[in-house]
Amino acid sequence: MRIRLSRVLVVDTLIALAQTGVALLLGRESAAQGWPALDLPAHVLVALANLPVALRSKAPLAVFASVHLAFAGYVTLGCWPVVSSFGPLLAVYTVAALRPARVSVPCAALTGALWIYAGAVTVHASMPSVVSQALAFPAVLWRFGVVARRSADLARRLRREQEERARREVAEERGRIARELHDVVAHHMSVISIQTGLARFVFDSDRDTARTALETIDATSKEGLEELRRMLKVLRVADDGGAPAAPMPGLARLDGMVERIRAGGVPVALRVEGTPRPLAPGIELCAHRVVQEALTNVLKHAPGASADVVLAYGPRQVTVSVTDDGEGVNPDRVRTGGGHGLIGMRERAKLYGGTVSIGPRSDGGFAVRLTLPTSAQAAGQGDDTTG
Repeated sequence: MRIRLSRVLVVDTLIALAQTGVALLLGRESAAQGWPALDLPAHVLVALANLPVALRSKAPLAVFASVHLAFAGYVTLGCWPVVSSFGPLLAVYTVAALRPARVSVPCAALTGALWIYAGAVTVHASMPSVVSQALAFPAVLWRFGVVARRSADLARRLRREQEERARREVAEERGRIARELHDVVAHHMSVISIQTGLARFVFDSDRDTARTALETIDATSKEGLEELRRMLKVLRVADDGGAPAAPMPGLARLDGMVERIRAGGVPVALRVEGTPRPLAPGIELCAHRVVQEALTNVLKHAPGASADVVLAYGPRQVTVSVTDDGEGVNPDRVRTGGGHGLIGMRERAKLYGGTVSIGPRSDGGFAVRLTLPTSAQAAGQGDDTTG
């Protein structure tokens, strides 16, 4: 802000010096135009009518008053009015550009009145011409100033809206990152927790099972750390304006996810229907995270249940469903209307124009069904239902 004010002051100072120089040069032509030559008091008043505009942006009303007072003294001497008119006219424009109409309109009227006074004290002045100039010049400059003020107000509003939009985008990005972190940490920590309990339970009685559980913990923790590193790398690269160095998780990694859940003690079957094909990275990430969250919920809330994952490729959409048979489910811990994971599923589906259905099955168990369009033409308004 200080730098901007300094630049404005420099520009206004240059304007003041330039118009003062032009006025003094024009004053030398006074005698040739039939007006008295400028003496020392007239030169001083010319300077006083122009130099103060260097401060017009900081104190527009004070500058307006000072230059008009100097102009009134100048024309009272009977000198050529045009010579000292630059400062007062610029002051009218400045007041209109920086102050509301209730202030700038009286200032413009005062300028017109002073112009008429200059004609009245001048010998052989054409009063019709003087009056028309007194009405036209201040009115035109006032109008230009009002337009400049409105343009500046509009620019400020646009800047505030852009800043607010940027803040909203940052908040949305933080929400997306929070959902990603939730999905990654909840999934991998749930598997680790289950395997830790298993290893502790069979540590003395079944060393092979305990060793397998520890190996699963090792692999799961490494994969979780790798995903966290990848996310942080994506964030760092995004800050630098580059491209992410590693691909986002997609449907090709469902096999590994299913194997992890199986190792956690949940029988999971994965079935693919239709012809697999490459999809947009965002679509694949959305489907991957929803399956991950659904299987994590089975692992946490339905120990002993078996789950089915079905990935179906349609002509214009892809559908993934995760169902469990409800064995061992703890109904007090399953909520269909809240929770960060369920909210994240709905928001992801809406983001890509899809639909998600989350809720208990009529024949027991729980089901999550996500449908995503695979083309812009297929994308519609995303409805999410819970049933």
